[in-house]
Formats: sequence, structure tokens, C-alpha cells
Amino acid sequence: MAVFTEVSEGEAGELVRALQLGELRELRGIHGGIENTNYFLTTDRGEYVLTLFERLTFEQLPFYLHLMKYLAQHGIPVPEPQALPAEPGAEGEILHKVCGKPAAVVDKLPGKSELAPDAGHCAAVGEMLARMHLAGRDYPHNQPNLRGLPWWNETVPVVLPHVNEAQAALLRSELAYQNHVAAGSAYAALPRGVIHADLFRDNVLFEQGRLTGFFDFYFAGVDSWLFDIAVCLNDWCVDLDSGAPVEERADAFLRAYAGVRPLASAERRLLPAMLRAGALRFWISRLWDLHLPREAAMLKAHDPSHFERVLRQRVAGATAH
Repeated sequence: MAVFTEVSEGEAGELVRALQLGELRELRGIHGGIENTNYFLTTDRGEYVLTLFERLTFEQLPFYLHLMKYLAQHGIPVPEPQALPAEPGAEGEILHKVCGKPAAVVDKLPGKSELAPDAGHCAAVGEMLARMHLAGRDYPHNQPNLRGLPWWNETVPVVLPHVNEAQAALLRSELAYQNHVAAGSAYAALPRGVIHADLFRDNVLFEQGRLTGFFDFYFAGVDSWLFDIAVCLNDWCVDLDSGAPVEERADAFLRAYAGVRPLASAERRLLPAMLRAGALRFWISRLWDLHLPREAAMLKAHDPSHFERVLRQRVAGATAH
């Protein structure tokens, strides 16, 4: 979360009143993150998050916002978008405009992120992720994962001039490998549905050890559920200094996930390949954000070398088996 667009208290207050959320008491920019402009909104009725979308369009956003509303209504703890008043029986609009940009206001969930998770935290995330995948099976809207393989193929040539020879060689070889995997029959057999695609430690909330929410769904899309699992394993279940997997946490995550939705044989077979895919995706995007940055009032790009280390660990682990 970052601030690219400055929002005045007057503009925020106008939207809060239109949504019938009371009177604005405080507007506070949120540090961190790299995609959208985010503010905490405090009103005399509660706490909310205002997001202005800097890359996603008015046409793309209904998929994400209605997904959050759908999941919230199906028992998954996610921020629910606030709608404008509507006629009885009609749905109020949940996509708004602030400073000329698409915007949404969602509930602020209780709790805080657990940045040093143990096996118990990982198990809770695995269980809830499986519940989310099953809850989203009947979501009626469809949009691909916009940061999937086509985006990797498009973006790697853009970042190659900014890396050294060894890094370029790894990017090229891993991209070729992922294209090969994606063309195979096992990949075609992977169960698919709505995925979060960015469920890192800072996008999950806990309160007194209990998982209280998943948030930041703005990379969500329809893709293999296994890719979502791999993204989680690459963040929740690795050592942040070395990028090496932490087996105790990974085992807890996978056991809890499979307790809700057992993995298919194609998923078990392709998990090592998807772990590599998840690491590649975030290495590419962090290289892109670092070397081709956008201006922001509060922004610090994530270090790309972390996911280079994770990828090298995953490639070495796959080779060893």
C-alpha cells in the first residue's frame, strides 16, 4: 500500500457521506505496498480503507470488488466493499470515483499481520485458503490472472537489460521451463478457480492467534489453485534471509489445506514446478518495480534479490529430487 494520489479530507468526506458511513474523523495515508493509493478512513461509525486504483481500470475492477463481496457473503473473512444506497431489491454501486480515479471503500478488518509466523499460523492460512478456493468455485465472473505466464513472457525482455549475466541466464532458462510446463497435460489437468495470487504475510490478519482476515485481492484472477498454494509456501514457509524452505511450516500449511481440499495427483506432481513459477513471478515483478518505478508520495520498492534466492533454492530442490 502506498500513496500515489493525494486525497483531501473534503473529497474523502464527501464519499463517506454518500456511502452513509457517518462523518469523517481522520484520513491517514498507508505506507508500504506498491500498486495502489490507500488511506485509513475513520468515521464516527467505524474504520474503513479507501483505495484509489492506479493501474486497474473501471472495466477490470468489478471482478475484484464483487469477488470480495461474494467471498464475504460466503463465510470467508475478507473486507466487504461499501455500496451507495440503492432502491429496494437493487444492488448499490461499489465502484466509485475519487480524484478522477476508480476507488473503493472497504471494511477495515480487526487484527494485524504476523510477520514472523510459526507452524500454527501457516496451518491457519492453509485451511482458510482451501476454504476460499472452494467458496469461490461458483463465482460467476471470470478474469485471468493478469500476472500469469503471458505477463512473464512480456516483462522478462523489459527487465533483462537491468540484470547481470547470471541473473539473465536464470530468467531465460526458468521462463523457458515454465512455458514447457504450461504446455503439458499435467498442467492442463490442474484444478482451477479464483485465486488470491498475492497472499503474503502482510495480506493476512491475526488477532490473539486467530486468523481474522485475508485482504488486498487486487491481483486475484482465475488460475490454478496450485499456483496460489505455491505463492503462499514461498512467503509463509521460507527463511527470509536465505530463501530456503522451512519444512515444518510447509508441512503444517499443506496438511491443513489438504484437510479441507485434498490435492489432486496432478497438483502433487507439479508442486515443485509451481513453487518455481511463484518465485519467478515475484522476482520479475520486483525487478520491474525497482528498475521502472512510478512516482509516489510514499513508496519503497521491494528487494528483488529475495525472490532470486527463493527461485535458486526451489530450482536446486527440484534438481535434488
